[in-house]
Amino acid sequence: MPANPPAAWKLGSILTVGILAVSTAAPLVRLAIAAANQSGLGFSLVMAGARLTCAAVLLLPTWRSVLQPHCSTTGVKFAIAAGVALALHFAAWITSLSYTAIAASTTLVTTNPIWIALLAWLWHGERPKAQTLIGMAIALSGGLILGLGSANSSTPGSAPLLGNSLALLGAWMVSGYLLLGREAQRQGLSLGAYTAIAYSVAAIVLLPLPWLVGAQYSGFPPSVYGYIALMAVLPQLIGHTSFNWAIRWVSPTLVTLLILVEPALASLLAYALFGEIPGPTVGLGAVILLLGVAIAILA
Repeated sequence: MPANPPAAWKLGSILTVGILAVSTAAPLVRLAIAAANQSGLGFSLVMAGARLTCAAVLLLPTWRSVLQPHCSTTGVKFAIAAGVALALHFAAWITSLSYTAIAASTTLVTTNPIWIALLAWLWHGERPKAQTLIGMAIALSGGLILGLGSANSSTPGSAPLLGNSLALLGAWMVSGYLLLGREAQRQGLSLGAYTAIAYSVAAIVLLPLPWLVGAQYSGFPPSVYGYIALMAVLPQLIGHTSFNWAIRWVSPTLVTLLILVEPALASLLAYALFGEIPGPTVGLGAVILLLGVAIAILA
């Protein structure tokens, strides 16, 4: 770990700003879908590719630190792997919002504390405690209730089980992204160098995908591009970069615990913007799932 950790107030303030920023992601995706009057895989990949490309372009000045002779080669390899995981995360999660409710999608995609604990077990041999396993079991039961509730819910979404599965895949990918990002910085890569590499690699992976499924980046109303630009600045550059900075100083599990606030904030924005109210079964499943995740990570 770095020798001089920041003051607690600074760490807390930056994480708070990051959580508020990432909570705008799902509502911005829905606003872009409404403005374009399109949804589904093709347009989701357009949003993902454009979001990461905008973020990568804005980070071009930070490539100076990547090109320095002392830049960690091992760190670069971890950053590249993190970028691929980030691309898969966005391809899966943004697409999920075309098929299921915001509350269900954001709840499932923030189950990463469980997956981080499992990855740490496989990667570092850190066997989960009994309390962690109990929390995982509770969370999985909550996810099952949420999925069944989404299937019978009147909230927006043409195929909620597909959407929920994609959100879960997004959670797996972002778990790998966080762990790989922490390892990249532990290997000596600066925050600027890491984010420049990871976001650029994600953009390179995502950029051609819309064309492969017959979608185009052009022809949308100006407001669509405005929402995509906001996605690049708010949840990506401010939100994700805040978390990438924080995991240099604290456990990724703690960071993901704080991210559990995102579903609540995103659901409030969904209600304010779209009048979207999850059904009682979805709400019950989300509460049980988040309770299980909290029990698991508090262990």
